[in-house]
Amino acid sequence: MATKLSLEEKAIIDYVESGSAASIDKLESEKQRYSQIARDQMTKTQTVNIQLLESDLESLKAQSISKGLSYQALISSLVHQYASGKIKLDI
Repeated sequence: MATKLSLEEKAIIDYVESGSAASIDKLESEKQRYSQIARDQMTKTQTVNIQLLESDLESLKAQSISKGLSYQALISSLVHQYASGKIKLDI
């Protein structure tokens, strides 16, 4: 199956393959800097308050125990997977 690329991804490939791409000064330090920026963005969290049905929360708590997670970590994981498109809702 062929991978579908976004317009931005196609533009990047075209740019690199055109031969006009050039390395930057201090490449290794720039890679480290951008890696740190990415790590910082991945670890930033924000506290939110939500209301859940008591039965749903109890179910989540029970499932989290079987997964070896806290129920907050399970909820966070579910939200992250939905936000990144890994899971879909049947609404």
